[in-house]
Amino acid sequence: MNESDFKSGFVTILGRTNVGKSTLMNRMVGQKVAIMSDKPQTTRHKIQSVLTGPDYQVVFIDTPGIHKPKHKLGEHLVGVALNTLREVDVVMLLVEAGMPGPGDRYILQQVKKVTGPVLLVINKIDLVKPGELEPVKAAFSQLGDFAEILPVSALTGENVDRLLENIIKYLPPGPKYYPDDMVIDRPERFIMSELIREKVLHLTSQEVPHSVAVVVEEVENRSENLVAVRAVIYTERESQKGILIGKGGRMLKEVGKLAREEIEALLGSRIYLELWVKVKKDWRNREIYMKNFGFMDD
Repeated sequence: MNESDFKSGFVTILGRTNVGKSTLMNRMVGQKVAIMSDKPQTTRHKIQSVLTGPDYQVVFIDTPGIHKPKHKLGEHLVGVALNTLREVDVVMLLVEAGMPGPGDRYILQQVKKVTGPVLLVINKIDLVKPGELEPVKAAFSQLGDFAEILPVSALTGENVDRLLENIIKYLPPGPKYYPDDMVIDRPERFIMSELIREKVLHLTSQEVPHSVAVVVEEVENRSENLVAVRAVIYTERESQKGILIGKGGRMLKEVGKLAREEIEALLGSRIYLELWVKVKKDWRNREIYMKNFGFMDD
């Protein structure tokens, strides 16, 4: 194949919180690279995943959901999401299969600054009845200039292949940025910490989930088939620490059990997972902790 026939580029997935960005990215690359939860603001980092085909390489950038910030961490995350608009070749704006709301309108105003192609992707079409989609497409088409409007279901995979075809169509000719076998640009420690945080999101409720940060402090190969992982779950209040540990340590044990199973699948070896819970008061409003926990560059 002639090098000039190879297409590559960076594609950001932008949208409100909880519209299915991580689910769609996982679906497109064919494996789990971003954690998922039914709670909003699950994604806290800009995560790049790579899909390589015979004549293309797509680098997807999953961004934190855009929302009204309530603390410094929230302000930083929204900034991270919007800054990707200047870095990419194609913007995928992901919305739910419903009429535009205030959050959608705010994001659409930001997207108007984009000079490249913007694909409007209407997700969760598995939840709407036939005939309900056309008014939604018409309403969104009045609010922006889109290269394509594509309905999909990230959950079932419906129309995702067609979406990929359209993404590749708008990519420029370019080099292969990453090796063929690379799927995510993050180290294993980051993925392990995210899997632990995902289990906290699934198992806790109310004020706990978004006050949590997870830091993997130590990874030790103890034998050919045993890896010891020590991680700390940070939260903001003693009451939250108590909820995370649970009566007799039951909650923490369940978090550890579920996280260990996924980390073992990731690394292909047995895992001894040691979890601790510590309190860092109001860490989401303190830059030193946000940097220590990996949310901001020094």
